[in-house]
Amino acid sequence: MINKEINILDVAHPSVAQMVESVIGCKWSLTIIELIRKGVNRPGKMEHAIAGLSAKVLNERLHKLSHFGVIEKRVFAETPPHVEYYLTDFGGRFADILDAINALQHEATQ
Repeated sequence: MINKEINILDVAHPSVAQMVESVIGCKWSLTIIELIRKGVNRPGKMEHAIAGLSAKVLNERLHKLSHFGVIEKRVFAETPPHVEYYLTDFGGRFADILDAINALQHEATQ
C-alpha cells in the first residue's frame, strides 16, 4: 500500500508553472514588480509611471500578483484612505530569480 501525503498548500495554491507563465508572460507584471522594488508602491503612482498601462490592467495584474503571493496589499485607514503594495519574502526571492534570468540573457547575447 502506497502512503502518499497530500500537502494542503499544494492543493490550495496555483502551481509554480502557472505563476511563472502568468508573471513572465506579461510585460506589465514584470514592470510592476520592478516599480515596487524601486519604492513605487501606490497604484496611482504606478499608473503614471508606466506609459500605456490602464487602471483596469494595473488592477488586474496587482490582483494576480497578490493571488500568487508575489506582492501583498496594505490598506491604510487614513483620511484619505489609500493602499500600497509590497513584495512578499517570496516575491523578493522571485524577483532575484528574474534578475538571474536577465543576467543569463545578457551573458548569452554578448
